[in-house]
Amino acid sequence: MTVSPFDHPLLSALLGDEEAARHFSVEAEIEAMLAFEQALSQAEADNGIISKDAGAAIVAALGTFRPDTALLRAGVAKDGVMVPELVRQIRAAVGEPHGRKVHFGATSQDVIDTGLMLRLKPAAEHLCLLLTETILRLVSLQERFGSRALTGMTRMQKAIQIKVQDRVAAWQGPLQRHQEKLPEQSRRLLVVQFGGAAGTLEKLGDKGKAVRAALAVRLGLGDAPQWQNQRDALADFAGWLSLLTGSLGKFGQDIALMAQDGTEIKLSGGGGSSTMPHKQNPVKAEALVALARFNATQLAGLHHALVHEQERSGAAWTLEWLLLPQMVVATAASLRLAAELAAQVESLGH
Repeated sequence: MTVSPFDHPLLSALLGDEEAARHFSVEAEIEAMLAFEQALSQAEADNGIISKDAGAAIVAALGTFRPDTALLRAGVAKDGVMVPELVRQIRAAVGEPHGRKVHFGATSQDVIDTGLMLRLKPAAEHLCLLLTETILRLVSLQERFGSRALTGMTRMQKAIQIKVQDRVAAWQGPLQRHQEKLPEQSRRLLVVQFGGAAGTLEKLGDKGKAVRAALAVRLGLGDAPQWQNQRDALADFAGWLSLLTGSLGKFGQDIALMAQDGTEIKLSGGGGSSTMPHKQNPVKAEALVALARFNATQLAGLHHALVHEQERSGAAWTLEWLLLPQMVVATAASLRLAAELAAQVESLGH
């Protein structure tokens, strides 16, 4: 039993995306956090914050470390995050005299936010590949049917004759613009978060920036000043997700409307009805509309999560965890469905 349709054992066949969801599994989250702790120990050893021996001991321990997830769960219930308990377990695995140097100068938010970036990086790459495939499927529609005639519709009423290429261009154009924006989105978003207790890296003295830069290099992320209470890049990315699914929803809505009488479009593989065997329901088109509306609704929540009190907010942070993973998976599912729907078009126009 699950409360989310995105990992529901049945509904996820339509609304889910296994590759996107994989990056938000507990295994992926813990792996990213351990990568942070390892890279931090190496960066701090390289800059003389901890000894080379301590850095080597931490790296060696993490090579075989497997956390006790039952204790992590209890830690989340108590602390609101798993990091204090995770760090306690790592320190015990490292042992004396170097265990106390684990996580030195960092705070839970550094681990969680940087871990999120480590997972969003492959998730964004996955979205990019899906987006490219969807655009190519629309290009194929243009090439196959673009010169055919189509009834132009304005305000749900018949207007004038247009060509299929005119409508396909309205589907394709926004997707190309979203594709062009993604590299800039990723550059701003995929950066390390490292600020310590209140964002000042006070335990690292004048070496804070150097350690942060080294940490970023080791993790393959961009270097940036702490942003623990500045969530605009995440909200901007959520806006990109909503814009993308909105554009795909327009494609789905148009296909569903055209399928009403079927005179200008022929689709293969429509959904069946339990009582009306003649029906071919445009299931994928309908799902695109639903997912577009879902992401548009969640976006308001991500904008609420911009309101971080002072140097850190537990409430806004938790709200972000509730919303962002589902938006990413919804977007991946939308792209998959759109590509599949475009491939189902057997005839368009006349």
